[in-house]
Amino acid sequence: MPRASFELAGVTIQAGSRLQVDVPVARLYTHAPLHIPVEVVHGRRQGPVLLVCGGIHGDEINSVEIVRRLMRSKQIQGLHGTLIAVPVVNVFGFMQHSRYLPDRRDLNRCFPGSETGSLGARVASLFREQIVDHATHIIDLHTGAIHRTNLPQIRAQISPGSETERMANAFGAPVILNAELREGSLRHYAQTRGIPVLTYEAGEALRFDEWAISPGVRGVLRVMRRLGMLAGEHRRRPPPAAELANGSSWARAPIDGILRPKVRLGARVAKGDVLGKVADPLGNAEASVRAMADGIVIGMSRLPLANEGEALFHIARFDAIEEAENAIENFHSSLEPLPDPLY
Repeated sequence: MPRASFELAGVTIQAGSRLQVDVPVARLYTHAPLHIPVEVVHGRRQGPVLLVCGGIHGDEINSVEIVRRLMRSKQIQGLHGTLIAVPVVNVFGFMQHSRYLPDRRDLNRCFPGSETGSLGARVASLFREQIVDHATHIIDLHTGAIHRTNLPQIRAQISPGSETERMANAFGAPVILNAELREGSLRHYAQTRGIPVLTYEAGEALRFDEWAISPGVRGVLRVMRRLGMLAGEHRRRPPPAAELANGSSWARAPIDGILRPKVRLGARVAKGDVLGKVADPLGNAEASVRAMADGIVIGMSRLPLANEGEALFHIARFDAIEEAENAIENFHSSLEPLPDPLY
């Protein structure tokens, strides 16, 4: 029996077809229409409905590139189920190179949204109703904030034996954070509705980081195989081992000044280790930034200028820190750029 068609934002996509849908979101001051670009691949065979979205924060362009490469991959041909790809959710912020919406709201704190609320609430409501509520599984792609970079990592609410845990392990990022849900986030909304959702964090805002993009594309494809959406799982190498962090915290600037880091992203550190030094421009006042626990540096500031109390180094803690260190080393050694289908 032929598979039924798929409806999204008032558009019908037939089984075995692929279609771009421009979802109207607002009008600019000039009255020019603004749309959220969406591409749907609706397979001939039954399977999950996976939403892969980027650019909820408009300056996180690594996520946009991951979606672009995913949609140009030959591996998604013959898809089982349905793939909904949204490279840019926050089109307002993307146009302005900004994390936020024009009213300075964070779209990822506005879910589930409201048709009569703020601009953020209205965009969240539209995205939820027209796109998110159609998904059975979600991968939400992010990077670090402006002037911060993140080691490739998965953030999810993990419970043993859950679909979310299986997706997180399949992705193949070196670190998994069992992260609390933040009210108003897409992950919070989806998880409370029983939709398994992963957040992938890697790289820096407003930059292309190939070491974040290629693993992101591979990770999404691995999850799709795990969900039975792609053929050939038995012929693929297993994903690199990932370690589950049991917590994380930020080491902060003890004084105002200029930061000189002493460690790199992915470094193993011990409690009390000097992560960097902050000094005034003449060097008359200087203070060390120290690790508050044994762990791995999974995020750090890229801006040398620091105010007292500013978050500078993100340290994840592990029960099995040697295994975590090995997972990161294996991840780095396996980094080979994924061929760009454009060339």
